[in-house]
Amino acid sequence: MSLADEPAPADPRAAEAAAAGASIRDAAEADLPAIQAIYAHHVVHGSASFELEPPDLAEMTARRAGLLARGLPYLVAERDGAVAGYCYAGPYRPRPAYRHTLEVSVYVAPDQARRGIGRLLLGTLVARCEALGYRQLIAIVGDSANAASIGLHEALGFRRTGLLASVGWKHGRWLDSVFLQRALGPGETTPPQS
Repeated sequence: MSLADEPAPADPRAAEAAAAGASIRDAAEADLPAIQAIYAHHVVHGSASFELEPPDLAEMTARRAGLLARGLPYLVAERDGAVAGYCYAGPYRPRPAYRHTLEVSVYVAPDQARRGIGRLLLGTLVARCEALGYRQLIAIVGDSANAASIGLHEALGFRRTGLLASVGWKHGRWLDSVFLQRALGPGETTPPQS
């Protein structure tokens, strides 16, 4: 059988995952040390997070538990038996009118950068949030010079909606926050069911 004769995978994300040699699954408690290490790297060395000190394992465990208690997705990418990255969706703001909007976060292990892991994670997260009935996703990218993260979000249907200039001070310089937004399902074209 030629490649043209092979059936297309039912889920395009599964094909992307296979091409990247990774799988996406719900994060387990056993993944938290790897998740904490990935995030700590980004806090210490990057500008994606505006935290200055990496949270410890207990704090990361509590954060994950809080999202899971709300029924929100928290995912990991696994490659060669190791956590290659993670992502999650959380409430955008606490006030009730925002209840149909989520904020997304994606972090990739430094040795897995530019290998398709972020795209797999974010694509799966978008699909999961849509399946849960949410209408809008917000991404707040730290540092307007973070072209890789901005490009990833734009490639998956997010559009830039705003910039807060010089709102964070980290690594001896001012950092911007770039706001991106993506509609889910009918977006704002119909009222929500609840």
